[in-house]
Amino acid sequence: MGAEIIYGKDLAADLRLEMKEEVKELAKKGIVPGLTVVLIGDDPASQSYVKGKQKASDEVGVHSNLIKLPDTTSQQELLNLIDDLNTDDNIHGILVQLPLPDHIEEQAVIEAISPEKDVDGFHPVNIGRMLTGEDTFYPCTPFGILTMLKSKNIEIAGKHAVVVGRSNIVGKPVGQLLLNEHATVTYCHSRTENMKKFTREADILVVAVGKQHFIKAEDIKPGAVVIDVGVNRMENGKLTGDVDFEGAAEKASFITPVPRGVGPMTITMLLHNTIKSAKKHQPAS
Repeated sequence: MGAEIIYGKDLAADLRLEMKEEVKELAKKGIVPGLTVVLIGDDPASQSYVKGKQKASDEVGVHSNLIKLPDTTSQQELLNLIDDLNTDDNIHGILVQLPLPDHIEEQAVIEAISPEKDVDGFHPVNIGRMLTGEDTFYPCTPFGILTMLKSKNIEIAGKHAVVVGRSNIVGKPVGQLLLNEHATVTYCHSRTENMKKFTREADILVVAVGKQHFIKAEDIKPGAVVIDVGVNRMENGKLTGDVDFEGAAEKASFITPVPRGVGPMTITMLLHNTIKSAKKHQPAS
């Protein structure tokens, strides 16, 4: 069959051009969308992610402010900083880069961020709004996936979507967003018996488990839409996904590659949420 490849990198570039124009219009009203990223410690992966977020922010005109803290920072010190950021009218989005040092409770930090500035979409209030179908900040990777599907006019309503993985960051929320679009959703995870039975029934298959080539061509229904969220480093140093791309691409109708697939959309949707927040906070004319 030969699947059409959905390049998130290309879609992200197009969306950022649109965002750049939006930011210019906001600037005419004296509003500059502001994103503050808090980075604790020296984790190389986190530093790389933060660098990417700053570069993307500069590209569209979002003011990005990085606060770097040592890994000896106490939980209370971090919570005090978040309090200050919550009340700063020039900051429309707050992102605390995960993972955090072991002595800091992740959930306490997530809940400390004002839901109105939670551009990551992780606050329980925003998760609740997503569950009930209200307008809110959606978690960035799931939101990116939904945007990719819609960019190709892929039918979601009435389709069987199978999500492999149940993380709070990707698996659970992407299933909910697909449900909100009227898909029938099945979650598979480490305790699922006979997982192949479910993946072979999927019209839309989203895989987010962090295991190299976990899903093979034989696990996929002919003509399925396959979204690969996994990023794994092979022995040769190259990146690959949770899906065996070569085999799956012969069987699927649409498929995302790794790299240049879902990844670039995550930062783009973070910028979308930050601009959305800035629009909400603009003074009434």
